[in-house]
Amino acid sequence: MPERINDFQGQSYHKLRRACLRRGALFKDPLFPATNQSLFYKREPPPGLTWKRPREICKDPRLFVDGISTRDLHQGSLGNCWMVAAISCLASEPSLWKKVIPDHVDQEWNPKRLDLYAGIFHFRFWRLGRWMDVVVDDRLPVSGDGVLLFCRSATPREFWSALLEKAYAKLNGCYEALEGGNTAEALIDFTGGVSEPFSLDREALSLNGDQRRAFFQTLAKVHERKSLITCSIRPAEGETVESVLECGLVRGHAYGITAVRKVRLGEKLLKTGGTSRLFMVRMRNPWGTTDWTGAWSQGSEQWQQLSRAEREKMGLIVRDVGEFWMDFEDFCHHFTDVVVCRLVERALLWPSSHWTEVNCYGEWALAPTTPGAPPSTVLQSNYAVTLRTNNIKPGGTKQQGNRKEARLREIQQERGKRGRCDPEKTRKSATKEDDGGDVNGVWEAQMDKRSRCGGCINHRDTFLHNPQFMFEVQGKEEEVLICLQQEDRRIRRKNGGGENLPIGFEVLKVEVNRCSRVQCVVEQAASSVYMDSRSVTLRGTMTPGRYVVLPTTFLPGVTGRFLLRLFSHSHVRLRELREDLPSPSVLHCFLPQPTIVTTVHLRRASGLSPPKQKAPDVYAVVRCENDTIRTRVFKEEGNPEFNLRTIFYRRYPNMHISVELWNRGLLWDSLLGRARLQTAESERSRSLAIDVRSGRTCSGFRGCIYVETSSSVYLTDL
Repeated sequence: MPERINDFQGQSYHKLRRACLRRGALFKDPLFPATNQSLFYKREPPPGLTWKRPREICKDPRLFVDGISTRDLHQGSLGNCWMVAAISCLASEPSLWKKVIPDHVDQEWNPKRLDLYAGIFHFRFWRLGRWMDVVVDDRLPVSGDGVLLFCRSATPREFWSALLEKAYAKLNGCYEALEGGNTAEALIDFTGGVSEPFSLDREALSLNGDQRRAFFQTLAKVHERKSLITCSIRPAEGETVESVLECGLVRGHAYGITAVRKVRLGEKLLKTGGTSRLFMVRMRNPWGTTDWTGAWSQGSEQWQQLSRAEREKMGLIVRDVGEFWMDFEDFCHHFTDVVVCRLVERALLWPSSHWTEVNCYGEWALAPTTPGAPPSTVLQSNYAVTLRTNNIKPGGTKQQGNRKEARLREIQQERGKRGRCDPEKTRKSATKEDDGGDVNGVWEAQMDKRSRCGGCINHRDTFLHNPQFMFEVQGKEEEVLICLQQEDRRIRRKNGGGENLPIGFEVLKVEVNRCSRVQCVVEQAASSVYMDSRSVTLRGTMTPGRYVVLPTTFLPGVTGRFLLRLFSHSHVRLRELREDLPSPSVLHCFLPQPTIVTTVHLRRASGLSPPKQKAPDVYAVVRCENDTIRTRVFKEEGNPEFNLRTIFYRRYPNMHISVELWNRGLLWDSLLGRARLQTAESERSRSLAIDVRSGRTCSGFRGCIYVETSSSVYLTDL
């Protein structure tokens, strides 16, 4: 099923092109005019700058010359190497760039039919779950010496890269809005994939060969699956962005990884190398220059010892200007950050090894105002919070108390010079502690329960006011990738805004039969970092059960829209929990209202193996009024770990809750034993060890179950 395409700012490429051809006039874009407002919002344009169409720059312009490749990209005078590095990754994969440059054959100049040229082009970018079709005219900014001011191709008559950059500038407000950015964001915009950042521990990778090889295999696997990979060297405190290391690499500069290869050395190099295999990566600098001067650089001893034929046989091929090879050990020694953009296919028949996606839109919003009430005040987001972008920790962590360390880190952002770019994007630390600032205290005291902007888990009084989304892992444990993306704010830079909100999310493991919003945090399954990036990603392995994801801003009271994406290898449903209480069915309308809420946590059982007999295939059933919850079958297990958490909304508090243990049989199941629970109307938590007496089929059997219960009064005004 083809994806829906949305016209950016309501401009239809085909309608505008037909109108220009009817009038016999070249297109002039009224929404992105050839004026200074499309260029800069702070600095002045360079002297002598003019806007020219390609035919005014060269005699025989083309969209493509000899196809598309990474050699077509040279950054120009704009500090957007983060974008250029992402485009260079895009250029290496035809299936990707053909999405961004649609109808590329029809958009090409036809020198034999100049009457069909209308001076209009269109490109597509993925924004918050939708492909946006952006229309531009062909007028490009040119410097006083007649050279394109920004991105350009090595071939003077090729213009696809310059026009693509112009469309991306229009999407973001102006060219200057592209100064300083995050490669992960650009990769998402160009592919619709999901970017996962890795923060490298250089010391550990340099000293631990097994850890280094495991990371190499990870990169090799994602590269084989057509994922896009970029990397950078994070400037340390006091170091300057774009400063050059002795080895020739540039700090704070985005490089693309274009190949990951395991190489066998020939006899000539074995005499001096000491190892028969090398782990190699091929890099590309978007500036079009080869910076690296270390081992396996083009001027190095290792490179010169091999003939061109020998290098080609080993697979050490340099395709484009700016490409170079590095030993992976050297790579781990110098680079600090890697971004992997995983691509998502929506084919009906797709191998189980690939990700499938489900997503939901949401909004951090204030409570709806009632007539006559004063409007709510939105907490202004004139702050920026930076959190570490290292990979997530898989699930299984317990609740981290009432405070969550933000893991902030600062990187000094600099703009305004050639090629200046910060792949991590700069932010300032939060100036208020979570429980110490007056602003936070006011919000936590005054926030309406109907609001959906409660801040991170530090703010325990409002955290559960955030939007909540539930998914379920069935059968066996599953690796999931969760990505939270906020709406892009870069376009607001022209008006003094444009800073991303610090965002993150928590994953809570909840009762297996929960169908309404969470009112109490019991167990945290996983926790993302918080950062002021457009997207935050978490990957981990989840055990079977139900989970609730709470996307949040760092501070309460901050509003904005977001997209929550969940990737798995099986078909997992994701839905928003909107109701605080379960919706009653038609039949329940004739029954008494619930008065008690009871949770039962069936932890484990022991002593289920009769003496000198094989342990049974056992499962447990929890019954409360008309509700029945069953665990999976534990094969030949005398001491099964059920870890089953359930919730019951009880109409008849005096009725007991029963826990039954059953033996799975070939023809029919037999009851091993039963225990009954009596709970008080209001108790915080109670742990019980209850003897389970045998059923008729297993005389003499005596086991024990371990269960935890809690009850509270059912509140209808939650």
